[in-house]
Amino acid sequence: MATDNTKKPATDQQAPGNPPVNIDGYSKQNPPKSVDTPTEVYNGVPPIYTPVTPGFKPKDYVPVGGVILASDPIEYNTNRYTVRLKVRNTGDRPVQIGSHFHFFEVNRYMEFDRKKAFGCHLNIPATTAIRFEPGEEKEVELVSYGGKQRIWGFNDLVNGYTGGQDTPTYYPVKMKAFRKMNEYGFKDVSEDEADAEFTTKES
Repeated sequence: MATDNTKKPATDQQAPGNPPVNIDGYSKQNPPKSVDTPTEVYNGVPPIYTPVTPGFKPKDYVPVGGVILASDPIEYNTNRYTVRLKVRNTGDRPVQIGSHFHFFEVNRYMEFDRKKAFGCHLNIPATTAIRFEPGEEKEVELVSYGGKQRIWGFNDLVNGYTGGQDTPTYYPVKMKAFRKMNEYGFKDVSEDEADAEFTTKES
């Protein structure tokens, strides 16, 4: 078969491994443009983006994953109900309680005034915890939950609203939780009884 040597050679050579996405396709003479979107790019040919400059310049070098802290301290859990309680671990195993665990529902061998802990968690920074060794007693501060104040899960004592007393569902949920607390054997002692028992042991 004779070869047609009169045919003009192509000047736009298609980039290897990159099939065309339009009538012309990307080539050395027709590269992707900044207006191209990722959906218009075929087989790994990236679009060209304009570099973005951050809107601030840190005073000190901050590595990848670093944190820039504010100059003033941030106060958390402000303007919320708080209460301080004496808590004692009557069990034979250490108990560690996380910052946002519903304190009313903590381990059944933790002895304290549970009724005062209804709708509250430890007033400590998020992701931290307090540990109680067997027989250890500590005083802790609790704070009411924020947000919608709906408590679900944990030890299945509440599963409902724990916020303001002016809502129609508050007292039914609270009374049901107190009843289940007694049925399931969670230790509970009033603050007056706890103080009297503590004074007797000290004397």
